Amino acid sequence: MKRITLTRFLIDEQYNRKAVPADLRLLIEVVSRSIKAISTTVGKGALAGILGDAGSGNIQGEAQKKLDVIANEILLEANEWGGHLAAMASEEMEGPHAIPHRFPKGEYLLLFDPLDGSSNIDVNTSVGTIFSVLRCPEGVTTPTESAFLQPGTAQVCAGFAVYGPSTVLVLTLGAGVHTFTLDRELGGFVLTQQHVQIPADTQEFAINMSNMRHWEPPMKRYVEEMLAGKTGPLGRDYNMRWIASMVADVFRILTRGGIFMYPRDNKDPSKPGRLRLMYEANPMAMIIEQAGGAASTGRERILDIEPSALHQRVAVILGSKNEVERVVSYHRVVGE
Repeated sequence: MKRITLTRFLIDEQYNRKAVPADLRLLIEVVSRSIKAISTTVGKGALAGILGDAGSGNIQGEAQKKLDVIANEILLEANEWGGHLAAMASEEMEGPHAIPHRFPKGEYLLLFDPLDGSSNIDVNTSVGTIFSVLRCPEGVTTPTESAFLQPGTAQVCAGFAVYGPSTVLVLTLGAGVHTFTLDRELGGFVLTQQHVQIPADTQEFAINMSNMRHWEPPMKRYVEEMLAGKTGPLGRDYNMRWIASMVADVFRILTRGGIFMYPRDNKDPSKPGRLRLMYEANPMAMIIEQAGGAASTGRERILDIEPSALHQRVAVILGSKNEVERVVSYHRVVGE
């Protein structure tokens, strides 16, 4: 079987299917090269002195790991000069990153979480990168935060990488989900699965059980019913998996089904959720829906949310469609 590289796949999408404009193809290739560079850096671990805290904090008030800062810089530097972007935004930065005047500008906006799950890096557990692409609003020449505040339905592309035993890139252009694996000898990504589909039913869930006392009643009900197993109302046994790295948990769901939940809780009532809408929830929701799954806050479809801030947080419940719909129905029953 002839191997199809990411570049060949994108060119085929551009010319034969008319599914991707030339500038978007080139942008995705630049992002993929950034991912390769981050993968190499992650792979060196302690040998490169990149483990541990950076001694700084991000806009979220979270302590940054050294690799958070390094991955952020790799993505910024690689994407500044290609001429495909009007601006960028990162989970690690307070506001948009303007394209320097010495470089040409394009029509797209790139958002990214440079190193998702970075708390796992020191214990050698899978981490990753998440990205989303939007079109810059017409007539906007100097994008500010408001240019990025578009609902998830406006995304033209979304993807994520997992830096695990192998480096995997998951990509959607709005017509299915495709998986590419980094061939380190070849130096590029190779298509390894097309049109990924998530089973509608599952017996596997991912959630941080230590927060159970803070959950709202619909979420407590759902998890308690799963824990009751075959003798409970759901009539089957469930397994729990929790990696504390969204990219790894979502990739597992794409591979064999499941439901991932980071629900709203009462630990901090001022926050409607913990994950970032623009950098995590929207791109993952687009990917999950394109693979036949569902993505909700419990109250509404994630992709329909009208963003109000660049670092807005939301609850996230995504994965196998029937299980997500069950959770949503429980929220509906109590009128929440």
